[in-house]
Amino acid sequence: MRNRVLWIGLSLVLLLGVVTAVVVPRYLAGCRPVPGAATFTGTSSDPAGADGIGDVNFPRSGNGGYDVTGYDIQFRYESAPDLLHGQTTITARATEDLSEFKLDLRLPADAVAVDDRPAAIHQGSGKLQVTPAVAVRAGAPMTVRVNYAGVPSALPSRHCGASPWLRTADGGLAVGEPDIASWWYPCNDHPLDKVTFTITAVVPADLQVISNGALLGGPEPAGPGWQRWRWAHSEPMAPYLAFVAIGHYDIVRRDTAFGPYLAAYDRRLPPPVAAAARASVEQTPQIIEFLSGIFGPYPFHQLGGVVPDTPTLSASLENQTRPLYASEQFTSGERVTSVVHELAHQWFGDSVSVSHWSDIWLNEGFATYAQWLYNEHTGGYSAQQSATRSYARHTDDDEFWKIPPGNPGADQMFKPAVYDRGAMALHALRVAIGDKDFFTALRTWTTQRRGGNGSVADFLALIHRVSGKNVDNLAQTWLYSPTRPPSPPA
Repeated sequence: MRNRVLWIGLSLVLLLGVVTAVVVPRYLAGCRPVPGAATFTGTSSDPAGADGIGDVNFPRSGNGGYDVTGYDIQFRYESAPDLLHGQTTITARATEDLSEFKLDLRLPADAVAVDDRPAAIHQGSGKLQVTPAVAVRAGAPMTVRVNYAGVPSALPSRHCGASPWLRTADGGLAVGEPDIASWWYPCNDHPLDKVTFTITAVVPADLQVISNGALLGGPEPAGPGWQRWRWAHSEPMAPYLAFVAIGHYDIVRRDTAFGPYLAAYDRRLPPPVAAAARASVEQTPQIIEFLSGIFGPYPFHQLGGVVPDTPTLSASLENQTRPLYASEQFTSGERVTSVVHELAHQWFGDSVSVSHWSDIWLNEGFATYAQWLYNEHTGGYSAQQSATRSYARHTDDDEFWKIPPGNPGADQMFKPAVYDRGAMALHALRVAIGDKDFFTALRTWTTQRRGGNGSVADFLALIHRVSGKNVDNLAQTWLYSPTRPPSPPA
């Protein structure tokens, strides 16, 4: 869901149905990630921990040597200068003997303590190197407290000049994929290290703070002219999915069959846009009911959404439990299928996250296919018709077919082919193994890997296991070949 810095490109994929959805690749215009070599720096015996968790597309993302068990993020935000003062406490377990280790953090760190002892630090290139006073032994727990401060919007992306932290007219917005987490808190920034979060924000007294999970308290007095908002999310979450939206918001709350619902709408939205946004986002419980019938039980205990007034943001993001929807998507009226897309990610991308960023098809292809299923459910084109029409829109020589959704590369992760050809690939699998085995495989995937991760190879192995059919040739054609398949999936 969803500057994906959210990097947003201006190419659009038109999804056909009674309500036409526009899936916008997650790029800022002109930004492209820089592919890295497929190497894993560091080894299991490296006393400094690995500089990177081992991702093929982004080898310096995340870190080795430890597993995080929880984040307690606390910060004070001054909106006028966009200044953030933070203290984050990280609980973790060492997976090897550590005389040093690294965190991902781009704001300047003031001080770090490991198990309440001051640690030496060195910071550069988005990494915070920490040397504890006493080495941490393999298997031992550790508590790391980091104090830091800075202006997050002044920090450029590691891939292009635009920052994933967006300033708004009255606050700020932390939302992006794959970049955002280290712009506002220290972390092990990769989907493989998913944990629980608590987020406490102190802001000027007239502002609201929206984040993931349950609202524990807010607004609460925090000194003259300030107030505090406290949020907690109890299910494992990838670092990039943690978000905050700070500004003037109208908050809607109610109980639903799937848990407490909380949605927030920027008070600066033009009235027609606000009305269209509400009419779309307020259908969240009904959409989750539909998706639950296909994918299995909703994997979280809260639900909702956020619509900021941010003209520079033209794509949405599936922040866990509370997707963020770009106001631009509602300028022409309701956009319910955009809500469907981000909510489908709660299963595919959030609850079950990618093992590596090269597995992005498991997020975007599946969420796009959910839109096709919803269009059919609401009287629009069938999934078969959507697949056929999408295939027909792209001729043999179209650049669209040169991007393999099963491993698109770092600079192609959010291109239209990953979404639209990715959905066609899913439909081809459905046709090949039949509806019963196909939907059984989807529910098995979301159930068995709930709160964890998976790869494209894992999913294809599950298809084989459930159906007894070898789909290697089909996968090669639809997911990995840089050419147009000979015929549409049918």
